[in-house]
Amino acid sequence: MHTDARSLDDHSTIEGDICIIGAGAAGISVALEWILSPYRIILLEGGGFEYEARMQELYRGKTTGQPYYPLQSARLHYFGGTTGHWGGMCSVFDPVAFKKRDWISDSGWPFTQEHMMPYYERAHSNLDLGTCDFSLPSWQKKDPSLVPLPLNKNVFWSKLWRYSPPTRFGEKYKDLIIDSKNIHLYTYANAVDIKANDNLSSVSEVTIKNYTGKTHKVIAKHFVMACCSIQNARLLLASNTQAPQGLGNDRDVVGRYFMEHAEVNSGELWLNEKSSLKLYMLQPPKVKAELAMTAKKQAEFKIANGIIGLSPLVTARKIPPFIKTWAKDDPRENLKDISAAYENAKESKISRFLNSKMYNSFELVTRLEQVPNPSSRVTLDTAKDELGMPRAILNWQFTPLEKRTLRKIFEVLGQEVGIAGIGRVRLLECLRDEKDESMPDNTSGGWHHMGTTRMSSDPHKGVVDANCKVHGIDNLYIASSSCFPNGGAVNPTLTIVALSIRLADHLKEKMKFV
Repeated sequence: MHTDARSLDDHSTIEGDICIIGAGAAGISVALEWILSPYRIILLEGGGFEYEARMQELYRGKTTGQPYYPLQSARLHYFGGTTGHWGGMCSVFDPVAFKKRDWISDSGWPFTQEHMMPYYERAHSNLDLGTCDFSLPSWQKKDPSLVPLPLNKNVFWSKLWRYSPPTRFGEKYKDLIIDSKNIHLYTYANAVDIKANDNLSSVSEVTIKNYTGKTHKVIAKHFVMACCSIQNARLLLASNTQAPQGLGNDRDVVGRYFMEHAEVNSGELWLNEKSSLKLYMLQPPKVKAELAMTAKKQAEFKIANGIIGLSPLVTARKIPPFIKTWAKDDPRENLKDISAAYENAKESKISRFLNSKMYNSFELVTRLEQVPNPSSRVTLDTAKDELGMPRAILNWQFTPLEKRTLRKIFEVLGQEVGIAGIGRVRLLECLRDEKDESMPDNTSGGWHHMGTTRMSSDPHKGVVDANCKVHGIDNLYIASSSCFPNGGAVNPTLTIVALSIRLADHLKEKMKFV
């Protein structure tokens, strides 16, 4: 069912069993698990079904620290969320991402990759990925020409990516949600405050507003925050009438540990003989590989995780880093600018990855895991948006470990390429000074917001527990990459959906629905 909250009488009360705040990949995935159940599910979406500049403006904020994209254009604010323009890249987090690593402070999840695999498999259906198959030998049976670079497998391996069509959640699931008898979707329902009982042990209601000037409240037995990392932290911090530091923030952890994947043009691979490197180029049926250092070597060098993508240098060197191109508040204008950059390079976004040509030089771009850092954080500004919500300030901060990881990965890659006798690696100037601990000026982000309400069994180190429940509040949960304790080195959407399905299962057990 669907209701436009602008059409409700002012100060209406909406009631349900579960209230889900946010209708992106996480919120919709949680809601889908409850279709045909005997429970009334409230799904709140701040925007409508299409892009609107006025709604998008609510995401405007400030950035400090490492240069970042304009916050207004870093996410999409309508039904389906940022799946409205994501690229579809999917892969599972490596086992090392879930483990506690002694050389990385605050690393590790409360469970293993093995525990997550059944949820990854279920998430494949939501994302139209087919079978959960990330095995290179399996894909080589289908196409024997997918040959990896002949590097020492104990040092580097070829990690597979699968590509969603990409699935636009707002398009694929709109009718299913609207036609559902027990899922009640409210659009133009921006959550602006969360209220709890007197001892702050349970949420009692959520206040929603829209541009008509109307205010409503939602009452439910359980609440699930399913916004992005910045907006989840923003809402908790802004819910400060009862808890001065913000709801769930007794230990000053909400908003901290913001993580992104640093994407850095790091080097060049020059081969002795021309090759298409077909395995490493995007191709039907939308699978490709990137180079990854083994977990054993990461531990030996005490570095973070990083994955190297390859693309023909003749085209790649003409395309500026995304941090230079995605510079406007309007994401639509940014997409035009990126398209223009590819057009100026005389090749389309897709054709640069095709394997129809042979090359002897390739650009190497690293997608780097950001280590958990409490100084990398989201806070509130004194300025407020049109609905009265304090705007967000993002301070994106790195540690020296990220820069050292970049150098070490390429130092070792150069050695291994030389040992294999296939060519050489050229390290870009920005990584050559070993005393320079700052991230390069060309450091881009993947638009992969993670952390800010991180998961930990220790309330002093995290906002939610292993079941994504906010510490100390018995009916408030978070379904989002904001729960990630580590970001790994791969895009988060597949893991977001998997973790959301896992949370839905936990709630089913708690409410005794199977």
